[in-house]
Amino acid sequence: MIIKRIAYAVCYIVVLVYNIILSAISVAVLCISGKIDPTIMEIDTVLKKEVSQTLLANSITLTPGTLTIDIDHPNQKMKVAVITKRAPRRVIPFEKFIKGMLE
Repeated sequence: MIIKRIAYAVCYIVVLVYNIILSAISVAVLCISGKIDPTIMEIDTVLKKEVSQTLLANSITLTPGTLTIDIDHPNQKMKVAVITKRAPRRVIPFEKFIKGMLE
C-alpha cells in the first residue's frame, strides 16, 4: 500500500513539473501572439478530502496561466481563473495522482 502511494507521489511530481514547463511555454506564446481570453471556470473534482483538494488547488495555482480562486470542499468544486478557455480535465491533469497518493 505504501509503495503504491509513493509511486503515485513520484508520478504526481513528474506530471506537475512537466505541466509547469509546458504551461510556461504556452503562456509565453499566448502573450506574444495576443490570443489571451481570460475566463473563470468551475471545475468538479473527484477528490473528497480537504487536504487533497487543497493540494490540487495549489498545483493549479503553481501552473502558469491558472489561478484557483475558491474551493467548495463539501460540493467538490473549484473556481479557477484561466488565461484561455480549455477543457476542465486539461486544467487538472494531476488529479488522479493526488487521489492515489492521499485518498
